[in-house]
Amino acid sequence: MSASPFSLPPAPESLEVIGERVRLRPFEERDLEAMAAYRGDAEVCRFLPFEPQTPEDIRGRIGYLFGRTTLQGERGGIILVIEHEGDVIGDLVLFHLDPEAGSAEIGWVLSPAASGRGLATEAVRALIDTAFEVYGLRRLVAQIDAANTRSAALAERLGLRREAYFVENAWFKGRWSDLLVYAVLDREWTAAGRTAS
Repeated sequence: MSASPFSLPPAPESLEVIGERVRLRPFEERDLEAMAAYRGDAEVCRFLPFEPQTPEDIRGRIGYLFGRTTLQGERGGIILVIEHEGDVIGDLVLFHLDPEAGSAEIGWVLSPAASGRGLATEAVRALIDTAFEVYGLRRLVAQIDAANTRSAALAERLGLRREAYFVENAWFKGRWSDLLVYAVLDREWTAAGRTAS
């Protein structure tokens, strides 16, 4: 079996993405209280792989990612906070890197106070742009609980392709959960002209 023809460019030393209404930047210690305001909400956590979190919970779970801009290494990945008008309204993750395939997983968590204004769409679009343009990835995947209709609608609004629907594939928070898998290739994203610019 031959080696993969894919190779990743070096990770950026710093990262800031300025959109029309949102700004993305690496997660830092100072963001813990703002993140706990929405990650501590049981309804927000309903479809997420953790229970409501305090600042200490967040630090313990993902504090090792403070300021991180590289996807590589053990427990690799980045978390970017979403700022709107100076307030942290959510966060985005880019993780589970497969360097030989040039693929990674994306995910998002948003404050309910920020919903209904297109801010999530703008932020996730900017994350996808960043994954392809800055990190040089070839393929992105989003895994979504099928009952999370808002996240599935966001993936479809952005033009991600639904690749799989796994029925009752995992016992999750007291029920058998169905899983949706969405994906997009860099060339599909570019050809569709979906970039934030």
